Amino acid sequence: MIMKNFALIGVGGYIAPRHLRAIRDTGNRLVAALDKNDSVGILDAYFPEADFFTEFERFDRHLDKIRRKGLQIDYLSVCSPNYLHDAHIRFGLRIGSHVICEKPVVLNPWNIDALVSMEAETGRKAYTLMQLRLHPRIRALKEKISQAPEGKKYSVSLQYITARGHWYFSSWKGDLSKSGGIATNIGIHFFDLLLWIFGPVVHSRVSQHDAQTASGILELQRATVDWKLSIDAQYLPASVRTEGKRTYRNLSVDGESLEFSEGLEDLHTEAYRQILEGKGFPISEAKASIELVHQIRNQYTL
Repeated sequence: MIMKNFALIGVGGYIAPRHLRAIRDTGNRLVAALDKNDSVGILDAYFPEADFFTEFERFDRHLDKIRRKGLQIDYLSVCSPNYLHDAHIRFGLRIGSHVICEKPVVLNPWNIDALVSMEAETGRKAYTLMQLRLHPRIRALKEKISQAPEGKKYSVSLQYITARGHWYFSSWKGDLSKSGGIATNIGIHFFDLLLWIFGPVVHSRVSQHDAQTASGILELQRATVDWKLSIDAQYLPASVRTEGKRTYRNLSVDGESLEFSEGLEDLHTEAYRQILEGKGFPISEAKASIELVHQIRNQYTL
């Protein structure tokens, strides 16, 4: 496969190292990166020769300059804060690049419709990372549910507690307008999985949605889901706290827990590989989960 040229927005962020690794491990190269923060020593471990910018305008000018010299950026990876994804995807499509964007791909479902139109105009594609769909145990569960009797409805419990410190509320992640809130920022991965496996939403009831915790009951075509998401450490099970851990993840189907903690580190690389082979998930695939978290975010809290 011919080496592809990448640029990356948000290289100083938490998730960027997984993208850097994916670009490297699929045999491609990073040409340029952008982040408003300059603590990006991580580049030395992957692409020390990549040009780096802290100002978008200079990044834009640089990409235009090298394009005019004959070096095309084949893919733009977007790891910026959630509320900027829409603008950065548009930027990538405008400069003639395909785009790979972290979740949530956008905050509002109508943004996806506009981006799909822009894909048609530019002839370029925007992909979202739904890497959990690639996990062998998740795929096995999907296959199992698809082969069950048509009338079978499952009882599902989802708990994801990932404790965060005070810094969270001073960052963009603590701003509802920028992150989309708890259900969007930390729940989008799981809601996508649930809809993919158990079918579309029949009814959604939200019992709590505040700065730290969200919970509710979700009726899907083939499952009733009792879900809870939180960054509040008080909800961590005692056994987890005793071990000094700050994250608890549990997804159970009819009382049987599904363990998929292992192998998560490699899934971004596999997602990139599939995109490069033309098998990636287009942004239109994300619309159902974006609609759901948008509804949760705006639904009346009891």
